[in-house]
Amino acid sequence: MGKNQIEAFLEMMVAERGASANTIQAYQRDLTDLNGFLSTKNISLQKAKLADLENYLHSVAKQMMSPKTQARRLSAIHEFYRFLYSEDIIKKNPADYLQAPKTGKSLPKYLTEKEINALIDVAEQTNKRMYVLLEILYASGMRVSELVGLPLQSVTRDNQTITIIGKGNKERIVPLNKSAQKALDNWLFQRELSLKRGRTSKWLFPSTGKSGHLTRDGFFKKLKEIATIANVDYTKVSPHVFRHSFASHLIANDADLRTVQKMLGHADIATTEIYTHILQDRLKKTVEKSHPLAYSNKKGC
Repeated sequence: MGKNQIEAFLEMMVAERGASANTIQAYQRDLTDLNGFLSTKNISLQKAKLADLENYLHSVAKQMMSPKTQARRLSAIHEFYRFLYSEDIIKKNPADYLQAPKTGKSLPKYLTEKEINALIDVAEQTNKRMYVLLEILYASGMRVSELVGLPLQSVTRDNQTITIIGKGNKERIVPLNKSAQKALDNWLFQRELSLKRGRTSKWLFPSTGKSGHLTRDGFFKKLKEIATIANVDYTKVSPHVFRHSFASHLIANDADLRTVQKMLGHADIATTEIYTHILQDRLKKTVEKSHPLAYSNKKGC
């Protein structure tokens, strides 16, 4: 019974809300986990009360799941029970007063410039496609889904900029540095050679798979392999960490938040402000280097 209700809810999320495949998969995992927890106590999803849902969230917290994961599970529960109530499957919504777990404000993880260069160097020596992918990723800060799904026409003739279609189909144009331009120029030549005679593709990084282009999973797997060869802790490496590294390194080298916001495609500057810890470090170094009192203290005055 519970599985049927979950499936009906997910169908509604797709049909009426236009939820993405990633969102649907996450909600399915979360609600299946909730259903399993309640089943061990002989409680159905339909019969669950506020205390039952609180007990579930308490068990999730004890599993040391991240605050963000806990918050997402709460969101899934709220959406699911609103659906059951709106469909008149339940007469009272037990999640109405369910409280969100407290989320700590975690700083984004990022790699050092040395680690980034090590990864790019290994890719250049071992995998030409990964080499250009990492060069573009580090030069633009785009999301991995945006990267692997780039159409061939997104690249300008001189390879100086690349057009990205981000969330909400919003378009942004990002400049590429000289290194990324050169890597892209070489890749375009290799790309033509790699396509079988007579075969064409609209994708910058074509593949024989169902999507027609390189997948996120395929990219992630290759990235882990390169990290291992480069002696960079592979548990620290992910496409999103590259994105954070791009933003952090820009700010550390005097870029302003508005510029980084546009490059990342953030709709709200508040999202970009997670990188202000870099600004604080930069300000501290500037004061230590430039303030006259700091200078006199170094001289022992």
